[in-house]
Amino acid sequence: MSYLRIEKLTSKIDNFLLDNIDLTIDKNEYFVLLGQSGSGKTRLLETIAGLNEGSGSIYHHDIDIINFTPEKRDVGFVYQEFALFPNLNVEENIRFSARYKKIEKSKELFDDIVGFLKLEKLLKREIENLSGGEKQRVAIARALFSRPKILLLDEPLSAIDPTFRNSIMKSLKDIHKRYDLTTIHVTHNFREASYLADKIAILMEGKIQQVGNAEEVLNNPINIDVAKFLGFKNIFPASFIDNNSSCEFFSVDPNVIKVSVEDELFCDYIFKGRLEECMGIVDHYKLFVNVNEHQFFIKILKRDYEGCYAHSGSIINIGFDKKDISFI
Repeated sequence: MSYLRIEKLTSKIDNFLLDNIDLTIDKNEYFVLLGQSGSGKTRLLETIAGLNEGSGSIYHHDIDIINFTPEKRDVGFVYQEFALFPNLNVEENIRFSARYKKIEKSKELFDDIVGFLKLEKLLKREIENLSGGEKQRVAIARALFSRPKILLLDEPLSAIDPTFRNSIMKSLKDIHKRYDLTTIHVTHNFREASYLADKIAILMEGKIQQVGNAEEVLNNPINIDVAKFLGFKNIFPASFIDNNSSCEFFSVDPNVIKVSVEDELFCDYIFKGRLEECMGIVDHYKLFVNVNEHQFFIKILKRDYEGCYAHSGSIINIGFDKKDISFI
């Protein structure tokens, strides 16, 4: 029995359509929704939380909650901009859910959350006097105090100083485990997704493109649109290297392509190409090499070469191995 099952969930606002979403999320899973801005990620979270109208079904413990009010869905929501109540201080924000529902063992829970998130010294502080990181902790504390079964996080790291992101990502994992949560986390950041996710769904223009475990999705895109979104480079027709391939495209990482002006290369695939440009960037070179009508992007470390060893227009050899190819 799945813990949260979403079937044919559809929600429309203006000209945007969240289109027939099907997802299955297991208990205690850290599930990441990955997509560009405007892809419908926040809309999907809000519809799960009951903040938007939608058709279809949302089964929680095999009970369809699509018509439940938000407070009856056992969901905690942390918005990207935190959405704290400016007229309430930190403690009052955290305890807000007690105004509309009974919180079991509320004192013990409050003390545990405040201690775990290190909020003791902030409890009487006004919201306007908090930093971005402090507001985030308060927003998470408020969501946790409602004792949710499902925690929804909308771009929780986007307003945080990059220097603190690693520690906050670890905190999110710790919170997920400590409070026995099933978490759905929205982001457009691949690093976040890779570190946090048990499973990932790619959402594009209101439609789910691919779902699977984190490693599989991030390394094996199902189509060229997902591959481009995930930052795959050197995407070419599969017929370029294999006329018998059942796949339409392949991709090869710029960092694994070998280059040489004169020395012989020992690779599964070797091509001669014309160097279009060699660009020095801090500790590496970026090479753009034309092979027939295709242009390869290649990165080589400066420490391996004393200087950019070829001029624009030079003919050089490039090569790569079968094991380094991703077929799409």
